[in-house]
Amino acid sequence: MNYFERHKIKAILADTIDSYKDVIVMGWVRTKRVSKNIAFIEINDGSCLNNLQIVILNPSEFPLEDINRGASIKVQGYIDKVEGREQDVEMKAEKIDIIGEAPEDFILQKKRHSFEFLREIAHLRARTNTFGVVNRFRSKMSYAVHDYFYNKDFKYIHTPIITSGDAEGAGEVFKVTTLDLKELATDEKGEIDYSQDFFGKETGLTVSGQLEAELMASALGDVYTFGPTFRAEKSNTSRHASEFWMIEPEMAFCDLEEMMVLIEDFIKKLFTFALNEAAEEIEFFNKWIDNGRREIISNIIEADFAKISYTEAIDILEKSGIDFEYPVSWGIDLQSEHERFLTEKFFKKPIMVKDYPKDIKAFYMRQNDDNKTVAAVDCLVPGVGEIIGGSQREERYEKLKSRMQELEMDLEEYQWFLEIRKYGTVPHSGFGLGFERLLMYLSGMQNIRDVIPFPRTPGNAKF
Repeated sequence: MNYFERHKIKAILADTIDSYKDVIVMGWVRTKRVSKNIAFIEINDGSCLNNLQIVILNPSEFPLEDINRGASIKVQGYIDKVEGREQDVEMKAEKIDIIGEAPEDFILQKKRHSFEFLREIAHLRARTNTFGVVNRFRSKMSYAVHDYFYNKDFKYIHTPIITSGDAEGAGEVFKVTTLDLKELATDEKGEIDYSQDFFGKETGLTVSGQLEAELMASALGDVYTFGPTFRAEKSNTSRHASEFWMIEPEMAFCDLEEMMVLIEDFIKKLFTFALNEAAEEIEFFNKWIDNGRREIISNIIEADFAKISYTEAIDILEKSGIDFEYPVSWGIDLQSEHERFLTEKFFKKPIMVKDYPKDIKAFYMRQNDDNKTVAAVDCLVPGVGEIIGGSQREERYEKLKSRMQELEMDLEEYQWFLEIRKYGTVPHSGFGLGFERLLMYLSGMQNIRDVIPFPRTPGNAKF
């Protein structure tokens, strides 16, 4: 196959190859036009958005009748530069081999397909322009995340996918078991006897790597986890998926104010990377998905994020004179309409809202001196509202234990989490950024199912 001798189409179009002769290209056929004296085939190998045009000067000498849209081929020939065209590089074919045939009724014909239809054929949709761009963009932004933390000397850690705890306390956990579901083992109370299960206790897929990341931060200082998380929430909306990826850094010796500085820097660095290093993808999104997306990204980069307390946010909302769908009062969890008013109408830029009521936040957040609020922060951006949520963690043993008892949590189950507060405890903070939410914001894609290669949603675990 000459894998190591082939040239990527991206390199050919960018004119970064060493020689224009004896070039080998492999890819999938996008279009074919044949006449008596000349034929044209456009192929794409996934390396970039644009296709490479293959020119065949003597069509009768090539197996063109067996080459249909969707087929994979190997082309040998030479590169020719053509002045005055939109794409000034083409390839003259000297030999074509068919690697994999495709029938004439290949489902991806040269026409627009709806995103809804393409979700049904997710095994093929990556071959379309849009989803080729989306998947290359996802790859580039994954690199950007790792690059940012590497340059900040964070340690990349892998937290368990199977856990026995629910970090958020929401109970929306996929159960993991090897018990016979037709004849479940039960105890004397008639309840499921998990002692006979594989791990000897009830386990599920992780909803967050945060708690384990806190343990590692207590030894390594600054760490981050970037991996899949799972929620068994039956929410069939455009913003929810049952399997998604989370970016979760944890920083030792770091308080809430210091973390807020890092959050702003992190967002701006990722957005800058998107503009500079994923220019082809951003150009595509700006042209075909959401005109003005580049301007939105630039505005975030240039903005000085506002910082207010939750109490100040409630006061602004109450004085707005707007009849919100969800009434505003101190103690409510801010809804998207509230967050978007603050970012789009009042401040007209990203904001950070801190010090939320403790009753609407997780048990592990540090309690403030007023005994009503916790050192939590949400970063809100125009267009969607919350994009990042985080907090300073409760590092005081007795305070955390008391809060867990108040919420009637199983202290024995979380003894390991409490213990790091007994041995050399330090102030520490962390936040979470849903990777798909980041991709949706940068691209303008409106459905989370379209920024994950194979989405998992209620009723859908295909592929």
